[in-house]
Amino acid sequence: MSVVLRRRTMVAHFSLGVLGACASGVMAAAEAPVVLVVGDSLSAEYGIKAGSGWVALLQKRLSEQKQPHRVVNASISGDTTAGGRSRLPAALNKHKPAIVVIELGGNDALRGLPLTSTRENLLEMARAAQQAGAKVVVVGMQVPPNYGTRYASDFEGLFTDVAKQTRASLVPFLLKGVADRKDALEWFQPDRIHPLAKAHPTMLDNVWPALKPLL
Repeated sequence: MSVVLRRRTMVAHFSLGVLGACASGVMAAAEAPVVLVVGDSLSAEYGIKAGSGWVALLQKRLSEQKQPHRVVNASISGDTTAGGRSRLPAALNKHKPAIVVIELGGNDALRGLPLTSTRENLLEMARAAQQAGAKVVVVGMQVPPNYGTRYASDFEGLFTDVAKQTRASLVPFLLKGVADRKDALEWFQPDRIHPLAKAHPTMLDNVWPALKPLL
């Protein structure tokens, strides 16, 4: 075999090896169990740099801990539980997740929607995810005291109710350690609703204890 032919053969084998490795990587990524996050602006990186939100940080943590899971962020700013309920079936069919994290409800409260509807929508989302074979994490929220003691208590409690009825994992309060700080205003954007990027590691730490056992 000539030197030129030998070199061409080596290059061909190398190229095939690279293509094979790339194909294997793509297949591995496609086959990785999916963590689907269905949320609102708190999960959609509203007002902060892309890649600095808690969902993006979750993917980094999973990778650092050698977990094979791939995170799909299906969060939309301004979304309500009704919106999440309507688009969940398509997301389940497309991504076939192993775990579904439901982070919705805050906009229902901001719009003054009936709590009975919020509870029903969350219940149906959790049940639909479980029927599709996924484990579920329900992410709880709270509203400021100016909403009234009774409303605030009922709103906080509905997330616990949904988690109990569906035996889903519960994050009691996504913004614990952020919204309840003495210097809370320094951790939020000017609208006083959306956290700054520096708050998102704490938000991930709040989700992690409920999510980790399901991996």
